[in-house]
Amino acid sequence: MERPLLAVLLLVGLVIGIAVGSAYARARRGWNDYQTVKKSVPGARRGAWALIRGVAVKAGVIALLLFGAVAYAAVGDDEETAGPVPSQSPTQSETPHR
Repeated sequence: MERPLLAVLLLVGLVIGIAVGSAYARARRGWNDYQTVKKSVPGARRGAWALIRGVAVKAGVIALLLFGAVAYAAVGDDEETAGPVPSQSPTQSETPHR
């Protein structure tokens, strides 16, 4: 009688042991992954700020160029002329006869 009871207890112990062991392995892998990512965050943060800085500098340069182009167009050229001056047309004293 003791032998079947011992076999059942051993089987139940193995099932529980496998379940607990696999849960522990998953938790350990998760903790190691967390530590790896935690160590890489400062580098990723520096990289993100570098990218943001680059975009901000490019946007600033483009904005300054656009502002300069608009200001140049608004001021205009100093040597502008009024354009062609209309010439006097000869006046006809009489209407032509046919």
